[in-house]
Amino acid sequence: MPGQPTILMLAQVDETVMGRIYGHFFAHGSSTGTRLLLIVGLAVVVHVLVRIVRLISEWLVYKNHEKKNPLGFMTQRPKFITVSRLVVSGIVFGIYFVAMGLFLQELGVNLTAYLASASILGLAISFGSQGLVQDIVTGLTLIFSDAMDVGDLVEIAGTVVVIGRVEEIGLRFTRLVNFFNQTVLIPNRTIANVSRFPHGGVDAYGDVHIPAGADRDKTGQMVRQVATGMWEQFGAIILREPVIGSVETAPDGGGAFFRVHFKIWPGQWGLIETTFRQRVVSSMKAFDPNYADWQVPVTYRAIAASEK
Repeated sequence: MPGQPTILMLAQVDETVMGRIYGHFFAHGSSTGTRLLLIVGLAVVVHVLVRIVRLISEWLVYKNHEKKNPLGFMTQRPKFITVSRLVVSGIVFGIYFVAMGLFLQELGVNLTAYLASASILGLAISFGSQGLVQDIVTGLTLIFSDAMDVGDLVEIAGTVVVIGRVEEIGLRFTRLVNFFNQTVLIPNRTIANVSRFPHGGVDAYGDVHIPAGADRDKTGQMVRQVATGMWEQFGAIILREPVIGSVETAPDGGGAFFRVHFKIWPGQWGLIETTFRQRVVSSMKAFDPNYADWQVPVTYRAIAASEK
């Protein structure tokens, strides 16, 4: 018969995996309950697969110390992870949005009406929650404009001023951990100004002037003991071991000095301007009884004496 080859081809297609899936979704041979279960199952499977891909990509980025993925594209680890999580969240939302439409269609709801009602509902929600929309727009702007990144030490000015390390830049909130180990959630729409500190903390420099006639080796050893003692005692504020430079000479007869380089937590510069200075002055009085505070100036931007 002329139509027999076509019937045989359709029968062969129905025997394949894709043919069975097609039959379950579109043929009349499957029950509504079976199709509903398939919709839910496929949505969950795709959700899990998307999450697995995200976790694998983050693991590959973390394992790569050069911040270079296997395809050769340079990427900044924290920003890549933040953006990937946002993309995954959007994909997951889309998966369940489509699955819900198919689910309702099986129950007799027109898919076109579902999409139209969802659009109207979304428009109404956007008008009713303008703050939410502002949060999302500002969050995306912060991410793609490179205003700050996960792991940065920043000062955020808005309703209040907050200093801390960025833990997450989300669509609603930016999450910081401050000096007191408090988690601070800042609504994105309230962020007016972002000040990024240098990576690893604030650079503080204490210039310890050497008293006239004092032994430079002994004074250098004393300065090193004071600086190291400060680091050991205040490790939560002084973020790494201080670096004591070699003897420098100030121009115009300003005398010789040691420059001590500290990396400190932002906002805690009083520790260097008071405690470190007082300890150095107290120790230097062994070489010069008239040694005073002004002989230990503290700055936050280093300029070599030869450049002054």
